[in-house]
Amino acid sequence: MKPISVVVLLVGMAATGLPQTPPDTLLSPEVRPDRTVTFRLRAPKASEVMVTGEWMLDYPSSKTPLTKDSDGVWSVTIGPLVPNIYLYSFTVDGMTIADPVNPTVKLRARTSASLVLVPGGEEWEFRDVPHGVVNVIWHKSAVLEGAMRQVYVYTPPGYGKNTSLRYPVLYLLHGSQDVAAGWTLTGAANLILDNLIAEKRALPMLVVMTNGHAVPYGTPAEPGKNNELFEKYLLKEVAPLVEANYRVAPGRVNRAIAGLSMGGGQATQIGLGHLDLFAWVGVFSSGQAQNFETRYKALLDDPKTTNERLKLLFIGVGKTDPGYARVKQFAETLKAHHIANVYWETEGAHVWPVWRRCLVETAVRLFQKSPPRAQGD
Repeated sequence: MKPISVVVLLVGMAATGLPQTPPDTLLSPEVRPDRTVTFRLRAPKASEVMVTGEWMLDYPSSKTPLTKDSDGVWSVTIGPLVPNIYLYSFTVDGMTIADPVNPTVKLRARTSASLVLVPGGEEWEFRDVPHGVVNVIWHKSAVLEGAMRQVYVYTPPGYGKNTSLRYPVLYLLHGSQDVAAGWTLTGAANLILDNLIAEKRALPMLVVMTNGHAVPYGTPAEPGKNNELFEKYLLKEVAPLVEANYRVAPGRVNRAIAGLSMGGGQATQIGLGHLDLFAWVGVFSSGQAQNFETRYKALLDDPKTTNERLKLLFIGVGKTDPGYARVKQFAETLKAHHIANVYWETEGAHVWPVWRRCLVETAVRLFQKSPPRAQGD
């Protein structure tokens, strides 16, 4: 006689009247030891399937076609790829979709995509080291007219053990169309800090990440309006909220701000606009604003004072980024005014593989008495 629990379970399944469809065993993506990657999609009725991913030098413009077999499975093998985490998506008869059999998904304000890890022992990979914690604070924003917001806060390993220690803080900002979770779920900021701290390449710090779209993404509003409102939100609500709930070391020398693309512009605006609050600024894939020399004339005209107050101004970019020239011009403008900055470039376009490397290069310099310089400085 079968156990009653099993009988009840079987009867319950039969009572639903639903067909018991076997799971799809299709594997995608398949990452091989030689770092080649095979992508697969079951779409027997499709007439064309293509894949686009961040490994492409002109992402997202380029697309690689897949080939269909007799079972209606489309596939293509690409690579070998440089170790990193890559965003990718399929285009099926003109419609862009995430990989339906890959549970690792990148959430965005519009559409979603998939992620594939090509391992190589890099800083953004999971390692057997002490790990920090990422907490999420939900709050209602008065600055943003009652909007509900999330603030992600990374606390370093050991934060809960010695309650007398206070930590410097990095405000880390995402790019356009992203969400508050972007720097953790996609950027792997928590793993990067875990690994750098374990190697004693970076100092323990708090990392604060929140939604950079003060004006909802997709609504008619010029970028300037969003950035001005986000600045107010960050300074008036996020920073006080974090400092009231976490052990933050006091003073501008213990406060940094960095961001990618849109977030890089926000970091420039907030950081350089408030050197009384921030001593460390990181700008990833974000070029010189049109009014930069006018807006920051006082800083540019007094390089001695600016350099004394600004402990680090890091500027990073991918060599095939569409905005490469503007980013490089930003560094050259600063240099022409004798404003010290670390300019760093790497292979890649306007993509997360570049921004993870930028975070590594920035994190190892933050809150150090003598920040290391970039190669060629």
